[in-house]
Amino acid sequence: MPPTALRAAIVGIALLGAAASANAEVVRFKADLIPVAGTNSTASGSLTADYDTDSKKLIWNGTYKGVGTYATSASFHGAGAGPRRAFVRILNVDSPFEGTAILSAPQGEGLVAGEWQIVVRTSGFPKGELRGQLVRN
Repeated sequence: MPPTALRAAIVGIALLGAAASANAEVVRFKADLIPVAGTNSTASGSLTADYDTDSKKLIWNGTYKGVGTYATSASFHGAGAGPRRAFVRILNVDSPFEGTAILSAPQGEGLVAGEWQIVVRTSGFPKGELRGQLVRN
């Protein structure tokens, strides 16, 4: 291949890579944490999260206050069934909390489609004391 054709091919490949990166975006989410129905809890909190559609990395941080007992676990939940079903455990549940996860492509699609929520469980409410729907910010 002549040197000029080789240079043109390299430039073309570089431009294709740049165009693919240009389609990536960081989608921002927020969630207001409110008491789960039936708990009579007065707890509250909030969460913010960023999802990089290229790397599939989700980064979050949140806070809560007023829970009746100590937090025992927290997690994100996606669609109830099907390929976009999701469950991501939050390892640090003490407020304030933060973390990261790499999502599968179907999980990322469900997150962006608005199917995800967060649940904070406490010893007094093992099925959840706080819940919040992740919405685009």
